[in-house]
Amino acid sequence: MVDSGNTYGERVSRLVGWGHWFAFFNIIAAMLIGTRYIAQSPWPDTFLGQLYLSVSWVGHFGFLVFALYLLILFPLTFVIPSRSVFRFFAVCFSTIGLTVLLVDTQAYQIINLHLTPVVWELLFSDEANRLSTDLQHLFVVLPLIFLLELGLSEWVWRKQRKLSHKRIGRPMAAVFFVCFITSHLIYVWSDAYFYEPVTSQKSNFPLSYPMTAKSFMEKHGLLDRDEYRKRLKENQQNNVDLMDYPREKIRFGRRANQLNVLLVSVNNLRADALNARLMPNTEAYAQQNLQFLNHYSSSNDMFGVFGLFYGLPSSYETSIAAQGVAPVMLDVFKSHKYQFGLFSGDNFDDDLYKKTMFSHTSLQKQSFVKGLSHDVQTIDNWAKWAKNNQNKHWFSYLELTSVADFNDFSSSHAQGSPAERLKNDYQQSVSQADNELANLFAKIKQLNLSNNTVVIITSNHGMEFNETKTNSWGSNTNYSQYQIKVPMVIHWPGKLAAQFKHRSSHLDLSVTLMQDLMGVSSNPSDFSSGRNLFDETKRKWILAGDQKELALITGNKTTVIDKFGNFKLYNEKYHRIHHESPTLPVLLQGLTELQRFYSKDN
Repeated sequence: MVDSGNTYGERVSRLVGWGHWFAFFNIIAAMLIGTRYIAQSPWPDTFLGQLYLSVSWVGHFGFLVFALYLLILFPLTFVIPSRSVFRFFAVCFSTIGLTVLLVDTQAYQIINLHLTPVVWELLFSDEANRLSTDLQHLFVVLPLIFLLELGLSEWVWRKQRKLSHKRIGRPMAAVFFVCFITSHLIYVWSDAYFYEPVTSQKSNFPLSYPMTAKSFMEKHGLLDRDEYRKRLKENQQNNVDLMDYPREKIRFGRRANQLNVLLVSVNNLRADALNARLMPNTEAYAQQNLQFLNHYSSSNDMFGVFGLFYGLPSSYETSIAAQGVAPVMLDVFKSHKYQFGLFSGDNFDDDLYKKTMFSHTSLQKQSFVKGLSHDVQTIDNWAKWAKNNQNKHWFSYLELTSVADFNDFSSSHAQGSPAERLKNDYQQSVSQADNELANLFAKIKQLNLSNNTVVIITSNHGMEFNETKTNSWGSNTNYSQYQIKVPMVIHWPGKLAAQFKHRSSHLDLSVTLMQDLMGVSSNPSDFSSGRNLFDETKRKWILAGDQKELALITGNKTTVIDKFGNFKLYNEKYHRIHHESPTLPVLLQGLTELQRFYSKDN
């Protein structure tokens, strides 16, 4: 087809017409690539969910590609006078766009995230790793996409007049427009009425921001605010991702060494508090047994106990609670006819115990005598229980709360600044806990349990007194060593006293007990994010965090990443590092770990 347009207006008109058809065929190409998102997402169970998926697929990619055309290419038709130069630029632009879309589909498959600057760095780090190599293979198709776009450009240019005569442009544009509007209207209703088959598809496609209109609906009498809040509360309880935990059936490769297990959590006890000055009795006990000097809790708050029992990051807690799944470790003990003795200085006041770890176990409340330490009474009650179960195998959990309640040690006669008095109160409570532990050790000896009981002394998390100079006090404010580094002391009959300096985690405890005590031969990755405590090989990262953030400790640095993919990097003193990137392949592994136990068909 020969182009006879010589004037500026004719050239622009011709390029605008060509651009519309070129964009149309690129919409079709984007939709075909977009089927990868559909294949990697669960298929909706309901007709409305399926309808939304279909119309959002057509409408979203139609809008996305045409919007890019209007914003980038359309203005250039008035700026670039040469038709060949403009068409070549359009081919390059569309080639890059489709290639990035292809890479995004792969990122979505691997880590369930769409491309952002952080995710891009993760996927294409300069550090050699198999994952980035596999992803870079996708760029092999870039020349092929370029050739196809070049051929499409020439074909549309030659067939432009014939395509215009078919009069299919407006009907097709109407289809894309109707699908786009319909998808948003469906989502508006679904968001207001918590229709999960639709709302669960919110992030299926890149740059997808479905419309919500709750205020508009309420204003026009289409939505009752009180009823909405009621449904919101119910939805938050029921709408959770399903898990495969454990991922495979637990296998046993050898006979269990059925020792008793006593797990003691001295809540809020930081690692450096275990020293000869503050805790001489516990320090002496540690010297005579197994001590892990570089041990981390899995969280900076109460969820550290969750990691201790489940061997999983805290982000899984919502799904665990909703499904009512018990820790695999406790299930294994139950299968071996272990008795359970659960004791707490505050009667397990935190709902986490009832919702997760002990949801299938009866918790007996203790009656405390006023004027006497709750922990002292708790240890006495435990000793009576242990004496009554001497002829049985048992697992016992003992929660001591004296350190957590260190404000009770405040004295009006104390000297110094408020910060100094606060730290002094904490140290007094630590010394009190040491005396309580000494009493516990004595009772273990009196009951002749030393030769048949594994005793574990640790904590849920640590405490900070602004050592990082970031105005951080207590816990649950950052992921410095003061808040997540805790003691780990183990008395294990038959094992010689030793100190271990390799990094270890709360996520490792369940693996250790199941492998070395109960004879489990399953791969630890089937039921935990940790590994055996006695595995001294260098590990790339230690995982901590909560439901909002992930913290990865790598060497002397800590990377904190939120659920949107934004990260902050800190040095060993927990001071922000602004001009350096984290160890990206390791960070990617950490993100993957947060998705690994969710059901693939969820």
